[in-house]
Amino acid sequence: MRSKFFVLSFIVMIWSCGTRQTTNDLATANPIQTTFDLTATKDDKVMVTIDPGRFTENTVIYRIPKVVQGTYAVSDFGNFIDDFKVYDYKGEELTSEKIDTNSWSINNAEQADKITYWVNDTFDVEGGEIPTPFSPSGTNIEKDIYVLNLHGFIGYFDSLNQAQYSIDVTAPANFKRSSALQKISEEFSDDRTTVTTSYFAPRYFDVTDNPMMYGKFDVQEFSVGGINVVLSVYSPTKAHSAESMKKTMYDMMQAQKSYLGDLDSTARYDIFVYLADMEQEDSPQGFGALEHHTSTVVVMPDQSGKEGMDDSMVDIVSHEFFHIVTPLSVHSEDVHYFDYNNPTFSKHLWMYEGVTEYFAQHFQVHQGLVSPEEFYNTIVQKINMSKRMSDSMSFTEMSENVLDQPYAANYFNVYQKGALIGMCLDILLREGSDGERSMLSLMKELSMKYGKNKPFEDDQLFTEITDMTYPSIGEFFKTHVDGGTPIDYGVFFNKVGLSMGEARIETNYIMNGGNLIVSANPADGTIFFTEAVKDNSFWNDNGVQPNDVIKSIDGVSVSLQNANEVFTGVYTWSPGQEIDVILDRDGEEVQIKTTTTPSYTKGKTLIPMESATDDQIKLREAWLRG
Repeated sequence: MRSKFFVLSFIVMIWSCGTRQTTNDLATANPIQTTFDLTATKDDKVMVTIDPGRFTENTVIYRIPKVVQGTYAVSDFGNFIDDFKVYDYKGEELTSEKIDTNSWSINNAEQADKITYWVNDTFDVEGGEIPTPFSPSGTNIEKDIYVLNLHGFIGYFDSLNQAQYSIDVTAPANFKRSSALQKISEEFSDDRTTVTTSYFAPRYFDVTDNPMMYGKFDVQEFSVGGINVVLSVYSPTKAHSAESMKKTMYDMMQAQKSYLGDLDSTARYDIFVYLADMEQEDSPQGFGALEHHTSTVVVMPDQSGKEGMDDSMVDIVSHEFFHIVTPLSVHSEDVHYFDYNNPTFSKHLWMYEGVTEYFAQHFQVHQGLVSPEEFYNTIVQKINMSKRMSDSMSFTEMSENVLDQPYAANYFNVYQKGALIGMCLDILLREGSDGERSMLSLMKELSMKYGKNKPFEDDQLFTEITDMTYPSIGEFFKTHVDGGTPIDYGVFFNKVGLSMGEARIETNYIMNGGNLIVSANPADGTIFFTEAVKDNSFWNDNGVQPNDVIKSIDGVSVSLQNANEVFTGVYTWSPGQEIDVILDRDGEEVQIKTTTTPSYTKGKTLIPMESATDDQIKLREAWLRG
């Protein structure tokens, strides 16, 4: 204990430029001491203790986040806090009042010694009466696996919004412990059955930005371009492991680093993968990932086959990793000074999410991981999906008001039209520079100008980028990003010698070129194949007919309530996977028990123009490979 206190005090003095005295017990002068014990959980809850030091004011406010960065939705983590209590230095309870879903007012705060409360996990109650956060931003408290997104456990005081944090986590000694948060010390119990790990966070942002995983899971580490990558994988059925994912992640991130070139990045990057057992009722239902500046939390179905899992991990993790460009290196004041209880949002989701998604797709063709034809198919799918949302809504207006309707319903478009905005800007930049400049080079320039510690002014970004580039870029922003004029993508494809044409394209098992082949009947709660199934080669070859009702998939009954999670699993199917599907055809049961094969459909895609000029072909090559 003595050595731990000395090291922690030393770090505190460094971060505060040596101005504080370690004997000062004022809350403004010391880290907020936070502790929780994973060996003492009860009913999937863990108790958290907060010791802020001595307050000098009479009333203070303690808050758990309403919104966390990267989600663009209300999470209300205060819904998962129980039995909030405040104690004075004599151990007697003080009066506190819950003033809203996520906030508590503490009276006689100058007498307050510590706060305690129990934290419920969010995974177990997804789909219930209480709205729950997006799974990768949520929490899991189980016997053998803990997903510790710390914003679900630790809050902040309004009066101490720049405070440092000391976090002590006690766990069974045989647990794996994975986090990029700065570790100060580890102390084993006398019988060595438990261990307490002490971490340090310079500010609350670092608490929320560094998730942890504790429990029985696999860990693999590898180095890519000077980045130490830590891959932590929990698979309840042992169908997947960190070892089985390692090569795919290594190859992908090696290609990403090659694509990024000399862009400054991070010394360590953590990938936390929680795979949900779809046969368990209390499994999380929101699949995807949440980015942090130097890590990502991924939630996916455990029942996915290896090839499907690898493909999904490439799409998901590559997107999250590219967030080291934006918003890590390039972001506005709204991001830098984020208010977890009453946030304002930047105009520039087209960049944070859209350009990031564009990079996640473009690097694959640039580095030869996919063919140009596969890349074109992805672009066309994004165009088709973007058209299902408002194509005339100002992207900047949507970004600033993303929590409210009708803007919230269009948030998904940041991954569709947002990526297409990135593509159009990329082509314009290459056109204006004879192929020498690109969207990536522009982001590098912005990164050099700003960086992770200097935010830009939200209202000035378009002007700054236009001054750095060409008038055509400013006109594009004014017309298609700030303005609501739909983009004529044919104009941009013509610049690179491409046009839309009919072709036989590879697709998946629930879509034809981005269009769903299943639909729902709310009247009886069934899911059925539409007429489009006739144009899906896999299902057509296996005798599936329009209006066939899908009763079960791989032993899981299909209903409106679980359709999202079941068909997310189908989306990850890959060729060579054993499947067992039960259909209802006019009251007769039909079984499709087979091995998946590649599925194709007829659809619109991009094809090279026979009349393309040398300049168009040159610009296309610069766009795809330059």
